[in-house]
Amino acid sequence: MNTALHRGRVIAIFLAFAFAYFFSALIRAVTATLSPVLTQELGLQARDLGLLAGGYFLGFSVTQLPLGTWLDRHGPRKVILCFLSIAVLGCVAFSMATSFTGLMAARVLCGVGVSACLMAPLTGFRRWMAPQAQLRANSWMLMTGSFGMVASTLPVQWLLPQIGWRPLFWGLAVLTALGMALIAWLVPNWRPAHATSPVVQGAERSAVPKGYAEVWAHPYFRRMSPIGFFSYGGMVAVQTLWAGPWMVRVAGYSAAEAATGLFAINLCMLCTFWSWGMLTPWLFSRGLSVDRIIAFGLPVSLLTLSGILWLGEHAGAAAWALFCVTSTVISLAQPAVAMAFAPALAGRALSAYNLVVFAGVFVLQWGIGLGVDLFSSLGLSAVDAFRAAMGVFLALSVLSYAYFLALKSHNARQPISP
Repeated sequence: MNTALHRGRVIAIFLAFAFAYFFSALIRAVTATLSPVLTQELGLQARDLGLLAGGYFLGFSVTQLPLGTWLDRHGPRKVILCFLSIAVLGCVAFSMATSFTGLMAARVLCGVGVSACLMAPLTGFRRWMAPQAQLRANSWMLMTGSFGMVASTLPVQWLLPQIGWRPLFWGLAVLTALGMALIAWLVPNWRPAHATSPVVQGAERSAVPKGYAEVWAHPYFRRMSPIGFFSYGGMVAVQTLWAGPWMVRVAGYSAAEAATGLFAINLCMLCTFWSWGMLTPWLFSRGLSVDRIIAFGLPVSLLTLSGILWLGEHAGAAAWALFCVTSTVISLAQPAVAMAFAPALAGRALSAYNLVVFAGVFVLQWGIGLGVDLFSSLGLSAVDAFRAAMGVFLALSVLSYAYFLALKSHNARQPISP
């Protein structure tokens, strides 16, 4: 059941959530810009860098299942405020860390703390907005995240000589706390889905699912999971980490040039998510489903990655920007999965799918680093080691897309519904 709010209230709620999501995305992506500094200061290897960046996603992923239940039960406002308090502690801990172990523990805390920053608003939007508006809001929340990733590149690179990376994380702690204040002020309290109607009593309340069995068993969820893990997770892994080291170690960029390249990539992503927000209502009004858009759009991303592997050292920021932009088509799967379920299950469906995506991010961020080190130990040059590791990622992405196409007949019904 939808409980729509008036337009002005929804905009205020969106902006409060977007403010927090901006800084969560900045915290997530900043390791790509900081990688040269952290590598030099702590002597990190590629696998360490991948594990450090992946530590965020490890913390993020382990919270997703309880997060979904808590969102459905307690609502976005209470849950995100509790989690963001952990993010503040994580930022402070990162700023004070003096070893790789300390940095890793702080990154895990940061991942736990911001793990509700997208799921909380999307759960609320499932109840407060009409279906097409949910698709637009999802794209524009991701656009806000791209703003944060843009801020994590050149602006951070400019700030580092002035203040250093430790005071930067103190500032992020303060701004995250400000986001908490805005959410506490603007976001409404939550009533369980069965409480929104006075006629739902007794047996009807007990019919509301309490666990994840219905989510895991749903054919649409199963169909979307492999491409969420490999294609969506891989896009985020590249955007938030491996595009930077590729530009430095393969394409020969300086640290400043790599930061500029990351800035350009994230700016392109920002514009792309804004465009999806504008286009999706129009596309759906003309009968184009999420399934069809992904079926025709995802191969472009796979072909782009193939081209990057072929170009090798000649593939720089522009090539990776094209890969990330063409991969954004998979982001439409997230609200589509949520709308395949009743509102009472929206938090669990979103969190379960987010777990799939960010487990993929963790595995691919670390796995690509392990692959680079492995292929280097076998005698390959840096360029060929990176190409080989990315080639494994491409092969897995192609297999997940084939699975998506193969299961088409099991979910012919369009999953978008009020």
